[in-house]
Amino acid sequence: MERRQRRFVLYAGAFVGMILFYTLAYKVALGAFENQYRSFLASLLVVVETFTTLGYGTDAGAWTAAPTIALMVAMQFSAVFFIFMALPLFVSPWLEETFSTTLPDRVDREDHVIVCAYTGRSRMLLDELALVDLEAVVIEQDREVAIDLHGDDVTVIHGDPKSREVLDAAGLGSARAVVADVNDEANASIALAAKAGDAAPQVLTFVEDPDVAEYHRYAGADEVFTPRTLIGRSLASKVTTSIEAGVGDAVEIGDDLEIVELPVQPGSDLSGRTIAESGIREQTGVNVVGAWFRGEFVSPPSPEARIDDRTVLLVAGEESQLEQLKALTLSDKRRLRSGPVIVGGLGEVGTTVEEAVTAAGYECRTIDHTDRPGVDVVGDVTNSEHLEAAGIGDASIVVLALSDDTDAIFATLAIRQLDPDVEVIARANKTDSVVKLYQAGADYVLALSTVSGRMLASTILGEEMLTYDQQIAVVRTPAGPFAGETLAEADIRARTGVTVVAIERDGTLRTELGPDFELSDGDEVIVAGSDEAVTSFTALTGGPDPDAIADADAPADQ
Repeated sequence: MERRQRRFVLYAGAFVGMILFYTLAYKVALGAFENQYRSFLASLLVVVETFTTLGYGTDAGAWTAAPTIALMVAMQFSAVFFIFMALPLFVSPWLEETFSTTLPDRVDREDHVIVCAYTGRSRMLLDELALVDLEAVVIEQDREVAIDLHGDDVTVIHGDPKSREVLDAAGLGSARAVVADVNDEANASIALAAKAGDAAPQVLTFVEDPDVAEYHRYAGADEVFTPRTLIGRSLASKVTTSIEAGVGDAVEIGDDLEIVELPVQPGSDLSGRTIAESGIREQTGVNVVGAWFRGEFVSPPSPEARIDDRTVLLVAGEESQLEQLKALTLSDKRRLRSGPVIVGGLGEVGTTVEEAVTAAGYECRTIDHTDRPGVDVVGDVTNSEHLEAAGIGDASIVVLALSDDTDAIFATLAIRQLDPDVEVIARANKTDSVVKLYQAGADYVLALSTVSGRMLASTILGEEMLTYDQQIAVVRTPAGPFAGETLAEADIRARTGVTVVAIERDGTLRTELGPDFELSDGDEVIVAGSDEAVTSFTALTGGPDPDAIADADAPADQ
């Protein structure tokens, strides 16, 4: 607004000055070159007629001298210039504001979540909140984004989330939580603004740089999330698990039950077989809970579904059983590859991967655009020459920790062209890119927005999320309205898409669950599935308990 006012003052000043100049010039020209006298007001009238294009009256026949005619030509060009300059400066913005979408400047909500900025992880959070009928208000600084959200029936306010007035307009006093997801500096300011008054809801902030997390807590943030560090550790865990014989990244459900994702390698005993032909259950005793086929999660997979070298199995069983199955997913070609691990991209995620892999005792080579400490090859991971300089020919695994999903997809294609056998583990920033990375040839993909969204949903909804850094969600929740029904009657899988992995009753974990197993009050149901399926299940159980949410502990991995 201040900028527009300044432009108006400059324009008005120039316009008035031009009118005065031409009035005096016209008065002088008629006296000097046409030998005719005109008063100041009469000269002003001619100038105004020229600038408004209303005509010249009797004065038009008085211009005979060349200097007078030149003056009138200059005056007409000046008039056209000022008129056309006014269109983009004032008329168009005015029309745009008059006829554009009117966004609300205040909302009346209670027990809602205020989301500061619309990002990939906040989009995931909004979807999960909608499934449990928990309202959200988005504060978005970009007007175009805010208009698009408004068109999608998202409650949105256009404004600066660092402003206490804007937060109050979004219903800060009655909100359940505030999520700050702009940038490290802005998120700290949002925490300060949200905690400034008497009504201070739970404030959750994200940081890209883990070193500033303490500043956010000092500013008043109740929880500070560092998803890049977590996803870096997760990718590093996938690396060491691929190299070693064990299944170290399994989710422990109990003493005798674990859930793990196992990528099927090309040339392994399982590759090319259907689920039925694989005999996984008969050979190992492991239950196949679900599977990712080229980035699409299916639970449970059809017996006729074919396992290929881009399939990731989600299985549950005892540790010894899972180790037997893992041996079936490995290929002899990859077993023989004992070369270094190549990390593409040495940002926060890549650095975490490099440090963890090196600490585990494995050789690591890095590629990055910037020449800085720790970078072995300065270059582009999508460039075949730079990949060869890093030793792609004898590498065991390539980890793509790039900040741009398009670059990651292209790098995967380049790596597959150079070496079809090397294992590729990739980070995706958006969930939409996961399928594309699998199609390009990645063996395992983990989306940053998925990890971030789970952290938020688990904290706000009070869910006991057993894992954040997997492609699927594993959640423990009370049986709720399903108590008194058998698993067949509840039909949980068909209604929500989740698979019941186990039931905990009176401190005992039960995994042998037939269709006649009856759920009871006090049972804890452990389910696994996609984020959407898990949220659907949570919605069926009645949604989050406000008292439980208020007392919920922070997630363990942050």
